[in-house]
Amino acid sequence: MEFKTVLFYVFAVILVIAAVRVITARNPVHAALFLVLSFFSAAGIWMLLKAEFLAIVLVLVYVGAVMVLFLFVVMMLDINMDKMREGFWGYFPLAATIGVIIVLEMAAVLLRSFWTPESQVPAAADTIGQTKPLGKLIYTEYVYAFEIAAVILLVAIVAAVALTLRKRKDSKYFDPAQAVKVKASDRVRLVSMKAESTRNNGTEGGTGDGTPASGQQS
Repeated sequence: MEFKTVLFYVFAVILVIAAVRVITARNPVHAALFLVLSFFSAAGIWMLLKAEFLAIVLVLVYVGAVMVLFLFVVMMLDINMDKMREGFWGYFPLAATIGVIIVLEMAAVLLRSFWTPESQVPAAADTIGQTKPLGKLIYTEYVYAFEIAAVILLVAIVAAVALTLRKRKDSKYFDPAQAVKVKASDRVRLVSMKAESTRNNGTEGGTGDGTPASGQQS
């Protein structure tokens, strides 16, 4: 058995165990961490299959951005696990039905690829997941679709920022232009004060037992 095949089975076993732990873990933080492990294992399998682009995108986008956001949200929210488990068995039939449908769909796609003779497999199938062929396709045949997708994402980012920074009564709003113009002298002011000294005796400020003097209010 080749070393590449051994690595494939190792990553596959880790991926399956991590995926099962994502579902069965009681702590949501642990479930999110197991999901990160499953993403890394899937990226390793894609690297073995010479799909470098998919592996890099999976690590950068899902592990580096989406899962970090999930972890922050899960750790910041005060989740009551007892209430979440109350309706588990009520949703189980629907979840099981959806899971069976997904397994049948994936099995139909994978079995069809296994039944296809090797003579009918295109010659470019070995390089379909590499970065260079994908880059050539994106910037030659699909350049307009790529630019349209980039413009749509840019508009979505601008819309999200505009909705977040709008003036609302239930949120704290600040003007970014005014925040940029702020200087250190506007926030901190040094005041020169005359030094004063007081004596804690019976004639000035109070009596010896701590009670205020006759001319002062307590």
